[in-house]
Amino acid sequence: MKALILAAGRGERMRPLTDHTPKPLLPVRGKPLIVWHLEALAASGVREVVINTAWLEEQFPALLGDGSCFGLVIRYSMEGRDHGGALETAGGIATALPLLQSDTFWVVGGDVFIPGFRFDAQHVTDFTARGDLAHLWLVPNPPQHPRGDFGLSPEGRVLAADDTQQQTRYTYSTVGLFQSALVAGVAPGRKAALKPCFDAAIAQGRISGSLYTGPWADVGTPERWQALQNDET
Repeated sequence: MKALILAAGRGERMRPLTDHTPKPLLPVRGKPLIVWHLEALAASGVREVVINTAWLEEQFPALLGDGSCFGLVIRYSMEGRDHGGALETAGGIATALPLLQSDTFWVVGGDVFIPGFRFDAQHVTDFTARGDLAHLWLVPNPPQHPRGDFGLSPEGRVLAADDTQQQTRYTYSTVGLFQSALVAGVAPGRKAALKPCFDAAIAQGRISGSLYTGPWADVGTPERWQALQNDET
């Protein structure tokens, strides 16, 4: 199984911390945020990871190398070097597909802290059997995002935010299993947001979801980053 870590963003809200360090490389409890993901992926049996980069992207291979120290093979989709800057989420995924060389892959945001998540192979087996375009892990809404992103049906189907079936909305954790067909309409090397891809797949009934209730944080501001250093829960 392969994985894509999304790490190309500028992290404007994290300034001045991100003026000289990409947000995924900021330390959390003694190691860079992205290393938590790499270690969890390796522990779950993933062996190949692509990291998309743009802002201060030369720092990623300088710190992480080829991944061998984690028991991984890491490749870099360098959007800054090759395309002049970050391509947004869907554009970044579409551009990374030739490096992934897989129709099914994990996707995880490089700027979230989710230390207890396990990239279990059984999730992949179940997802592949369903034939969906994506499976998203949703979390209870954090204070900074009280309205959430999606609903979740009792059958485990992700619902649009305005769907009348949904009773409660949840926040997308930025962890998911994707099929490459989710971004089939996105041209590699072009900027494109992921939400239209999600909206189209939800309208087709082809996104499933699970509620994740373990520790999770969107490391979106210096205050949230600092709070993680002090909170061992």
